[in-house]
Parts: sequence; structure tokens; C-alpha cells
Amino acid sequence: MDAKPISPSGWRGSRDGWLEAGYRALIEKGVDGVRIMPLARTLGLSRTSFYWFFQDREALLAALLELWEDRTTRPLIDATRQDAATPAEAMLGVIGCFLSDAFEARLEFAVRSWALQDPAIADRVTVADTRRLAALSRMLTSWGHDPMAADVRARTVYLVQIGYISMQSSEDLQTRLARIPSYVEIYTGTSPQPGEIARFTARLLGDRS
Repeated sequence: MDAKPISPSGWRGSRDGWLEAGYRALIEKGVDGVRIMPLARTLGLSRTSFYWFFQDREALLAALLELWEDRTTRPLIDATRQDAATPAEAMLGVIGCFLSDAFEARLEFAVRSWALQDPAIADRVTVADTRRLAALSRMLTSWGHDPMAADVRARTVYLVQIGYISMQSSEDLQTRLARIPSYVEIYTGTSPQPGEIARFTARLLGDRS
């Protein structure tokens, strides 16, 4: 993104504007790219404007971690709690979360890359992983799987999806959609009905249009 001319004094931007710039830097350049002066140039603002909204760079990084939680962990947990008529429909809702814009895969990748450099961030990711797996296990238990089976199935669901993100898989959407009925059967032990797949596909493609 090209830098903008520095704005006249008196205009400081907004907290959301600085946060969005930090988010873009994080997903495009990694945590080392989240620096106050480059963000100021990108926004066309003075460096001192930053301090009206954040105490320091660490405060911005903390806000970015909260944004990551809001755009990854929260929607996934919400997806495990959606009303569904069958186990297959419930699992399609979870898979749909990962495939839709609700779960920000690029932000997930950026934070996991950050965690490789910082033990404190690695601990934060571990906590998120634990919460997400627990939510998936609860969903599967509610559909009649015993705790051990639910735990193993939850890990299968989760590690596959995180694997897609970590490997930055280039699998096209149509190929992935063709595999989803088999994934659902592996994850839940039941096959989705044609109508369930049709509704899932229509909803997913609608979200992407």
C-alpha cells in the first residue's frame, strides 16, 4: 500500500483506523511489520497521532490479539452452538464457518506465525486451541458421541482445518466442496443428505458473492 502525504496537524485519524492499518500490516508483513512510523505513513498521519489512541506499540499488538479472537475463536465457537436438525447439518455449519469470511484465515495464519517467535503469543494460541477443541467436543458429545470419541473427532476436524490454513492450501473451492460429504461422514459417522449439502453450498456461495 502506498504511503499517503502526512495530514495537516489537528487530524489524528481514529482508533479503528490505526487498528485496521495494524491488522493489514500484520497479515501482509507479519508482526515485525507492525511499526508505528510505517503505519503513520500509510495512513498519512503524524507519528504522535498514534498516541491519542494507544499507549504504545504493545497496546496496539494487544488490540490485534483481541481482534484475532473476535474474528476466529468467537465465530467458531458460535458455529458449534447453532441449531441443527442432524449431526451432519451441525458439522456443515462448522465447516462453513472455516470456509466463509466469518473465520479470518489470513489473520489466523499471521498470529500462528507470530507465535513461532514469541512464547507468550504461543501460550495465547494454545489457550485458543483448547477453547475451540472443547467447543467442538461439546457439540459432538451433544450428538451422542462418548467423550473420548468426541475428543478424537474434534481433533480430526480442527487439525484438518488448521492444516489447510497453516499450509496455505491452494485447493480450489469446487474441489473442496466435492470432498465435504466425505469429511462430514468421517467427522460425525453420518452422511449428509443431498438437501443438506445443497443448502450448505448455496449458503456458502451466497456468502462469497
